[in-house]
Amino acid sequence: MATTKIYIVYYSLHKHVEIMAREIQRGASAVEGVEATLWMVPETLSDVILQKMKAPSKPEDVPEIKPEQLLEADGFLFGFPSRFGVMAAQCKAFFDATHELGATQALAGKPAGIFWSTGFFGGGQELTALTAITQLAHHGMIFVPLGYTFGSGMLEMNEVKGGSPYGAGTYAADGSRQPTELELQQAFYQGKYLAEIAKKLKN
Repeated sequence: MATTKIYIVYYSLHKHVEIMAREIQRGASAVEGVEATLWMVPETLSDVILQKMKAPSKPEDVPEIKPEQLLEADGFLFGFPSRFGVMAAQCKAFFDATHELGATQALAGKPAGIFWSTGFFGGGQELTALTAITQLAHHGMIFVPLGYTFGSGMLEMNEVKGGSPYGAGTYAADGSRQPTELELQQAFYQGKYLAEIAKKLKN
């Protein structure tokens, strides 16, 4: 049986989305016959701006992706922080650069999910997901939401928890909050869930 390749493509300024992405990779890798790879979209901010924003250094073990490399994958999980209810400009710039793939519909029929980080409750936990779906639709990709398949974790009311039926999510607050155990569990689940669906579609 051929290997199913899942690409986890993300942008992370202060590591919150990166932490989620690594957990998603672990979930996808837990599916037999699946190879899950982490990729970063290119940074658009200068080193001077990043320094002023006190952004940590980028991970050395995650390469930058080029649009044409998306062709290699059987399924995707795209992750990003929210900016005013939409994906960060770095991710939008990357999607804008995929116009040639869109023109040929080279990614049509491939399953894709999304995950994200927002600042606070009004920061776009659902709106960021909704506005991201347009990128997938124009490519003809198959959006794979979680629904309520994560079970009781979706209904948790005793603690602050990001995520929704659209995918896994976390809250960064002022930057000091880190993804919780429950949020990471949902991220792991999403990676596994998307990988299983991509494997079925491939085979």
